[in-house]
Amino acid sequence: MLSVSVTREDRLIAGFASLAILVHLIEAAFPSPLPGVKPGLANIITLIVFFRYGLRMAVWVSLLRVLVASLLLGSFLSPTFALSLAGAVAVIGILSLISAFPSRFGLSPLGVAVLCALSHTSAQFLLAYWLLVPHPGLLGLYPIFMTFALIFGFISGVISQKVYRQLGAA
Repeated sequence: MLSVSVTREDRLIAGFASLAILVHLIEAAFPSPLPGVKPGLANIITLIVFFRYGLRMAVWVSLLRVLVASLLLGSFLSPTFALSLAGAVAVIGILSLISAFPSRFGLSPLGVAVLCALSHTSAQFLLAYWLLVPHPGLLGLYPIFMTFALIFGFISGVISQKVYRQLGAA
């Protein structure tokens, strides 16, 4: 019989991914001001994991959230899944770049959250343009989507920073 050992890190990843999935599902139930515009509160979990436990665990949490949430919402392998995955991959790219430098560019969780929100939205927008609506009129919406990304990234960053500081004090 095959025996698999479960590490503390595995348990942490499962717990944080479950929390991120729950937040994602709750957020999916709320109406959106524009199609495709959501606060992205589940990304707060990814940011906290990144700052507290590092890139590797943040990647696992982010990808598991996208996969499991899409299965639970019935959007797996749909355009919605592709857009969500594109955003997650863009965020992982930003987090990878940031973690490659010891100083992390001096960015706080607030700064990282804003960068991640802008890259997430840009990746989704580019994929939507390339795959779904390759029309120049779509480009006129880009500033609107980036404004929402900036606002929601700031909100997520403030929350992430407060939670991260509270966890550091514990």
